[in-house]
Amino acid sequence: MPLKGWLPIERLTEGLGDFTPGPGPRTLAIPGAPLVAVAICYEIIFPGHVVDDLFRPDWIFNATNDAWFGTSIGPEQHLASARMRAVEEGLPVVRAANTGISAIIDANGNVVASLDTGETGTIDAGLPGARTPTPYARFGDWTLLVLVFGCWVFGWLASLLGRDPDARHFGTEVS
Repeated sequence: MPLKGWLPIERLTEGLGDFTPGPGPRTLAIPGAPLVAVAICYEIIFPGHVVDDLFRPDWIFNATNDAWFGTSIGPEQHLASARMRAVEEGLPVVRAANTGISAIIDANGNVVASLDTGETGTIDAGLPGARTPTPYARFGDWTLLVLVFGCWVFGWLASLLGRDPDARHFGTEVS
C-alpha cells in the first residue's frame, strides 16, 4: 500500500494482503525452449525494465489482458509499446492477449503474424531470431544522453565554423 507508514488506512486494507517489489526482470530457462524474459501486461511498456541485463534471453513473452481498454485505441498502443521493446532490445516478442492484439514481432519491430482484437484463434508461426544486443540494450538510457550531448557539441561546433571571423558583434555583418 503506498504511503502505508504515513496514512492510517489499515482498516481499509486489512486482510487484503500487501505487495512487495520483486527482484526485477529475470530470464527463465524452460526445457526445450530458448531462454525467455516474461513481461506481464503493462510491464512491456517500460523501456529498460523488461530484460535481465546480466542474463540476456533469446525472446520476450508478453501475456496481457487488454479488456479494460474497451473499444479504445488502447490495444493498438499496447502493441506499439511491445514492438518498441523488440526494437530496443533486438529481441523478438510473442504477445498473447485474451482480448487485445496477439502477435509475433520480430527483432526489428515488424509484426510477423497476428490476431486482431476480438479474434479467436491460434498463431502458427516460427519464433524469429534475436539480433546482437543493440546500443540501447547495452547502455540503456545512457544512449539517449550521449546522442543529445553529441548533437549539442555538433551544433556548437557548427555555429563556431559558421561565424565570420571579421564580424565584431554577433549578428552583424562587415561589408
